[in-house]
Amino acid sequence: MKHEPVIGLEIHARLKTKTKAFCSCPSGFDADPNRHTCPVCMGLPGALPLLNRRVVDFAIKAAASFGCAINLTSLFARKSYFYPDLPKGYQITQFDTPLATLGHVTFGSDPGTRTIGIVRMHIEEDAGRCVHDPDNDVSLVDFNRAGAPLLEIVTGPEIRSPSEAARLVRSVRQTLMYLEICDGNMEEGSLRCDANVSIRPKCSDTLGTRTEIKNINSFKFLERALEREIERQISVVDSGGVIVPATLLYNQKTDSIMIMRAKEESDDYRYFPEPDLLPLRLDKSWIDEIKNSLPELPPAKARRFVTHYGLPEYDADLLTSERPLADYFEACARLAGDPKSVSNWIMTSLLTELGRVGLPISSCPVPPQSLARLIKIAKSGGISQKMAKEVLSEMFRSGSSPDEIVREKGLKQLSAPSELEAVVDSVLDANPAEVERYLSGNENMIDFFMGRVMKYTYGNANPDTACEILKTRLERFRRSA
Repeated sequence: MKHEPVIGLEIHARLKTKTKAFCSCPSGFDADPNRHTCPVCMGLPGALPLLNRRVVDFAIKAAASFGCAINLTSLFARKSYFYPDLPKGYQITQFDTPLATLGHVTFGSDPGTRTIGIVRMHIEEDAGRCVHDPDNDVSLVDFNRAGAPLLEIVTGPEIRSPSEAARLVRSVRQTLMYLEICDGNMEEGSLRCDANVSIRPKCSDTLGTRTEIKNINSFKFLERALEREIERQISVVDSGGVIVPATLLYNQKTDSIMIMRAKEESDDYRYFPEPDLLPLRLDKSWIDEIKNSLPELPPAKARRFVTHYGLPEYDADLLTSERPLADYFEACARLAGDPKSVSNWIMTSLLTELGRVGLPISSCPVPPQSLARLIKIAKSGGISQKMAKEVLSEMFRSGSSPDEIVREKGLKQLSAPSELEAVVDSVLDANPAEVERYLSGNENMIDFFMGRVMKYTYGNANPDTACEILKTRLERFRRSA
């Protein structure tokens, strides 16, 4: 390719505060339409906004986590535009003096680690939501979301591919969820982004004319939207055309880009200082207090899981993908005393069971202490691995402890040599032809015998002990032949 893309993102994260940014209405918008509204978020004359301190707490947390320089004084501004879901005719945001600047997002692992700069991070309010009714050819507006607190994270034009853009948003989402300041639900719009994209000749430092794709709410659609727009821009340039600044939408049904309107610039929004809000002045001790309370973030936690628990990088990355999952693993590892076994059980059996019943790890019906106990029982030889998986499934269904289930179902692994020797002798006596094949050099027949032992004992035989007895008996036959 003779062109390369240049991508920058504007990520909008809805903050998990109980009330909205500038009024006391609940910030959740899952109620009946227009129930969570008041004169402030509806923009009625004479209603005055009051900044929610919790919004500032959360914004400082995010800024500190991404290494931003936090401004001790920042200003709110009015961004004017007219759309049905914006009742005031303007949005309260921050413009030339934002809360924070000059941070970075680092994602990926060596040797593919990437660091993308954050230009700015600022507080603003969300708009309402338009609900289109094609049957009646009308659009309805729900203002429950109007005034909900948003944190906007603006990256530099440093992203070089659609897949890299998706990886960056995943990393930002993961960090915000670790901080417990955003639920990361992209389907409900809690995290969405606008993508600015242009193309330029390879090895050029000059930026091309950019377009903006609005309101993308999934990683997959972000990649596809960027791919389609890059293809479109290359086609226009290669055919001798000129890229026109535009605001675009991605149509996921047709996998195509649609031009929404001409691209607005900052002058079009007629920014001016918000007259109803004082400058936001932060005390350094307030910032330091929040910085000192930050949790261990995913990259550091993953490194610790590798060095402290001896886990492979793949296991560590998966187990730290969500904070509740990482906490579950650590609690279980402390109790079981075998981190790698715990990792294997969580990544395979536990997550499979959670997927089957459609539950997140935070709602897992099997507490860490119960899984640790099950792992210990299996490791001691009390039950087989197959039995242990059946016990885990029953623990999900009934909520009983592993010891109760093993006792009630009469599950016990046959490990006593005296019991297994009799079973092995019966299997070998019943299959003389297969014994001859083994003695003739076909040592793969050991799998056949093991299958018969397991069938005879209904899967209750200790496989290691049974295999050892089988090999001893067969070697004895070989010497006597």
